[in-house]
Amino acid sequence: MDLGLSQLQQMLKASARGVLERECPTTLVREMERDERGYPDSLWSLITEQGWLGLVVPESEGGEGGDFVDLCVLLEEMGRYLLPGPFCSNVTEGILPLLEFGSESQRQSLLPLALRGECIVALAQLEPSAMHDADGIQMTATPAGGDYILSGTKLFVRSANVANYFIVPARTSAIAGRPESGITCFLLPASADGLTIHSLDTMGDDRQGEVSFDGVRVSQGAILGSPEQGWEVVKRVGQYASVAECAWMAGGAEAVLDMTVQFVTQRVQFDKPVGSFQAVQHHCANMAIDLDASRNITYRAAWQLAKGDDAEYETALAKGFVSSAYQRICELAHQCHGAIGFSMEHDLQLYTRRAKVSELAFGNSDVQREALARTFER
Repeated sequence: MDLGLSQLQQMLKASARGVLERECPTTLVREMERDERGYPDSLWSLITEQGWLGLVVPESEGGEGGDFVDLCVLLEEMGRYLLPGPFCSNVTEGILPLLEFGSESQRQSLLPLALRGECIVALAQLEPSAMHDADGIQMTATPAGGDYILSGTKLFVRSANVANYFIVPARTSAIAGRPESGITCFLLPASADGLTIHSLDTMGDDRQGEVSFDGVRVSQGAILGSPEQGWEVVKRVGQYASVAECAWMAGGAEAVLDMTVQFVTQRVQFDKPVGSFQAVQHHCANMAIDLDASRNITYRAAWQLAKGDDAEYETALAKGFVSSAYQRICELAHQCHGAIGFSMEHDLQLYTRRAKVSELAFGNSDVQREALARTFER
């Protein structure tokens, strides 16, 4: 395994940084926190024009032919600039599942729209129990005349306010020994009768929602993957999304370290830059160690997924570590900045709030430790 970036990946990184530095300043990030949709049409059009939505899609399907490591390179830069919008969730929770589990009909009808930025797909998994394992899937899908009737509630659905389709795991049969059995995933439009969406307030001011299903009727053609085997879809999507979130966090952590180093070299106290004090130097060194470790553990998991292998161990290891590391980096940055870092006028708080959102996405460090422990039981 070579963790160095290829020439094409270096070009992708440099190109993305140039575009995002120009088109996604923190002034836009702040503005989009108050915007109903959460991102401007102009930025979404730019993402589409760059071909980023199709980065991991094979050329035969109309994409760029890249792999999951390429996606993580791009997501690092997006995390560095706190890119608003549904890019990460749409690719990992929509495009990748369609490629891997979608039927020919589903891919033909939705994939071209998704690559043009005209269709956003979101995973609606978490329920009021807040459990990330298969036991947490309690929503029912009752057979009815060849169709299914969905009833229940999903919480903290990313980009729910702009999603055109949802991937919804539900129980089509009762738990019989293994909670992973009897789960089926459905791909259904956000406009379905009986489906309602309510926005949720979050610390990161991102767009998450509560999606309620009150007797929503779906056909068998809406099944994503195989009936009763839906947990395999959920597990795989969770691996993609968790590692993508790690890359996003690594990019944000790099931005926090950079702004901190710049601050402590310019801020003068007692006639000296505060960066000359040993305690501050130790803080910056510890931040750099956490950042480098986060990158390495993230790309190890990304490489495993890019090969097409199961990465349950690598994903839990990466998400568990990077979630905590990003928090530590932000905490040390605040100690180095002092009170100004907590003010809303300073950019540091933008990253700190989003670090908490990323930590909770697809399970925090405690959830990942439990998942990691389960891999040793097999």
